[in-house]
Amino acid sequence: MEYKWTVLTVTTVGVLMAGIDGRIVVIGLPQVAAALGADAEQAIWFTQSYVLGSTIALLFIGRVTDIFGRVKVYTLGFTVFTIGSALTSLSQAPDHVIVFRMVQGLGSAVLFTNSAALITDATPVNELGLSLGINQVAYRLGSMLGLTFSGLVLTYLDWRALFYVNVPIGIFGTFWAHRRLKEIATLERGAPMDWEGLATFTTSVTSFLLALTFAAYGSAEYSVVGSLIAVSFIALVAFLLRERRTKSPLLDLSLLRIREFTGGVVAQLLNAVSWGAVLLLLSIYLQLIRGLTPFQAGLALLPFDLSFLTVGPISGRLSDRFGHVPFTTTGLSLMSLSLYLLSLTNAFTPYLQIAVDLIIFGAGIGLFSSPNISSIMGSVPPQRRGIASGFRATFFFIGFTLSFNLAILVMTLSVPYSVITAVITSFNSPAISEPDKVLFTTALSRAYQWFAVLNTTAIIPSLLRGKRDAAATSKGVVVAPIE
Repeated sequence: MEYKWTVLTVTTVGVLMAGIDGRIVVIGLPQVAAALGADAEQAIWFTQSYVLGSTIALLFIGRVTDIFGRVKVYTLGFTVFTIGSALTSLSQAPDHVIVFRMVQGLGSAVLFTNSAALITDATPVNELGLSLGINQVAYRLGSMLGLTFSGLVLTYLDWRALFYVNVPIGIFGTFWAHRRLKEIATLERGAPMDWEGLATFTTSVTSFLLALTFAAYGSAEYSVVGSLIAVSFIALVAFLLRERRTKSPLLDLSLLRIREFTGGVVAQLLNAVSWGAVLLLLSIYLQLIRGLTPFQAGLALLPFDLSFLTVGPISGRLSDRFGHVPFTTTGLSLMSLSLYLLSLTNAFTPYLQIAVDLIIFGAGIGLFSSPNISSIMGSVPPQRRGIASGFRATFFFIGFTLSFNLAILVMTLSVPYSVITAVITSFNSPAISEPDKVLFTTALSRAYQWFAVLNTTAIIPSLLRGKRDAAATSKGVVVAPIE
């Protein structure tokens, strides 16, 4: 029991750092881009490269932890994240930031994937929702610090301080993880690594994300986008065929036969697509349309995190007693409602209305998040938790990446791309004309409407995941309905 709390405290440092870093970029994006002379596409890639670096490595990391151990890989992840943070703070050009943010993303992937697996290994099944809920709260607390701290940094210091703040935390986290964690997982020592599967999966995901990014920002010919999609599809087919043949697959496709696992992952994917871009879009809206400073914008987004911090732990605890489905379904419903309400926002909407929308939004994610992760992780055999966590995290990050690309594509259906580019690249609210502000907020409303519809569809797989066998769960055996 004592070790459970040790794992929880160590992993909390990791997700706290990840939370700080993620929100620091949300608020600081216009300032970093302006300081380095980045255009709109390069500015977006400051966030996209981080997510891409995370996404392409997740399945590989999940498999490696099942073979070599969670603790070694987790400690290495702290080191990589710290190095990436230091290099990003030393960047001299937009391309440098993009590359080093990808290194940061790789380290973040290790922390993100392993945290849930380490907690699941060390926590009794009937307490898993609470432990994961506490872990999620730590992430949100880091997010809150990122929102407010970034504003203070940009007020008094250079933008580079946004990134080197992670260095001392990373050094401490690396040392603490090395000293305090011990390997208790059931490992597959000596199992071969599926390098062919890794190559085909990485090719498929990278080609797909690049195609969507180029399509969203109009930075490549349609023939290039089509070619990338074709490469992605061919590589995906090759990956699936490979995984069915090999005895030691990168992705155990038999996990998809577990209805609770598949339902939770699909619901999480749709949900991530629906809200991944929302806070970044709101940050741009508050700074460039409403004229708030970075610090003021950070404070304006805090109702979301305060709501999540209030609801998240309660949801995790109650889901341990009453099951996951009521909480995940209610959470998704509240999120859809909040996205619809955000779609009613214009350039003159009172902030109080936006704050109420954010409170509902945070409560919805708080209800959905930890029960859904607990459902996914608790439904798989212990020796498959590493790859299951990697699979879950992969689709989460893919959804987050798709979110901003989808938002831009939807916005360009109603507003010329030149207007969107003019707003994002202005980095200065007074420089934007009033007509352009109105057009931009109209496009934002259309994006929120699409997100609301897409998030509502996530309710279907959430409901269809089934109910785990209570008697088996109480004995520590995972038995899920199989289709």
